[in-house]
Amino acid sequence: MAQRKKTSVSRRRVLQGAAAAAGTLPFIHVPHSLAAEEAIGNWPTGAKGSSVFVGVTTPLTGPYSADGIDHLKGYQLAIEHLNEGKGLAAHVPSFKGKKGLLGKKIVYKNADTQTQPNPAIQAQTNFITQDKAIMIAGSLSSAVAIAIEKLAQRYKVLNMVGCSGANETTGVDCQKFAFRSQPSAYMAAKALAPVLGKEIGRNKKAIYLVPDYAYGHSVEHSTGEFTEKELGWKSLGSQVYPFGKTTDYSSYLLNIANSGADVFVNVAFGGEAVASIKQAKQFGIFDKMKMVVPNISAFQGKELGPEYMGGVYGTMDFWWTLSETNPMAKIFVDTFHAKFNYRPSWPAHIAYTQMMVWADAVARAKTFNPAKVIAELEAGHKLQMPLGEVWYRKEDHQQVRAVPVVVGKTKAEMRNEDDFFKIVGLTPGPEVMPPDFLGCKMPTSI
Repeated sequence: MAQRKKTSVSRRRVLQGAAAAAGTLPFIHVPHSLAAEEAIGNWPTGAKGSSVFVGVTTPLTGPYSADGIDHLKGYQLAIEHLNEGKGLAAHVPSFKGKKGLLGKKIVYKNADTQTQPNPAIQAQTNFITQDKAIMIAGSLSSAVAIAIEKLAQRYKVLNMVGCSGANETTGVDCQKFAFRSQPSAYMAAKALAPVLGKEIGRNKKAIYLVPDYAYGHSVEHSTGEFTEKELGWKSLGSQVYPFGKTTDYSSYLLNIANSGADVFVNVAFGGEAVASIKQAKQFGIFDKMKMVVPNISAFQGKELGPEYMGGVYGTMDFWWTLSETNPMAKIFVDTFHAKFNYRPSWPAHIAYTQMMVWADAVARAKTFNPAKVIAELEAGHKLQMPLGEVWYRKEDHQQVRAVPVVVGKTKAEMRNEDDFFKIVGLTPGPEVMPPDFLGCKMPTSI
């Protein structure tokens, strides 16, 4: 900032000297936008041309790759709709009827994270430093999400967090430049517990299979907190496996099968969830106990089918049958289905709606300046999206949004090839928000 003032003063003196020599007035007006606004991150450099760049990272390989491919398609559709003024972009009041964002085309690149933080950090660093990203997005692991959050904070580039369920993402690891839309483990558990009490019962014994990283431990802790406090369930402990390094779950599942539990809480996600559930059946676990999956991954229903998932309770960020009651969800689901020939799963929903919410904040701020866009996002402006009304809390940058609780359908209940789950609860966001911000200490300034 000091250097910027020095340059402006020097320029003014030169112009004043020239004006005096020419016999004109000695005062030269410097536009406020040039004199008062400080460069932040890649602004204004990244917004000077006819387009702005968004850096996207999703896992196309690794245990979360199926979800990652769906996630990427959500970004592709959202960017197409924003550039062409179609889909939800034709209905958001702040830019309805316009093509592009503030008159600029949105361009992007995607990099494969391999479901690991290091490739994501390397790719996003390149997007920020070489492509001058005005915003970065994308993750499917909370470990990746938290690492990208910290990178965005360091470079002062806005980060619309992708998929991340760990409490830490908007809790102790919250960042001024990052905003998360997926429900935290706390929110999901609080929405899920009443349904489990009604459908499975009180005073049950539960045992957990947990991936050893932030997401796994958050989900175990929050699910245990609400089932024990509200339902009188008792935890018999957890079987913790190394995330991303396990294909044979036999030793963990043998302990679960012999635990005497009534409920098997499977916290595994993506490909790890599919593998562990198939192996659990071989151990006869489902003959002894009910299974709960607190956060059901995108293609778990399709990859396992109703034979495994029928009657299984859990939560999802979004499920496509909301399109039957919500007009904004119908636009999203129908346009996605038309383009990709299947109904979107929830990673695509996160990608699509995060882009729309970011674009709305930019349009209302009338600038890509991240400081002003952050202020708009923190202002609590309510926007109609496929989940209904959504907005962000200033205190922790967690989106306030409804949480769907679902149960897997039997084969006889399925109406079409994508109809794997029934929504049995849609808990309003304000009812599940943590009151203490989960340890987030959000800075008050940029």
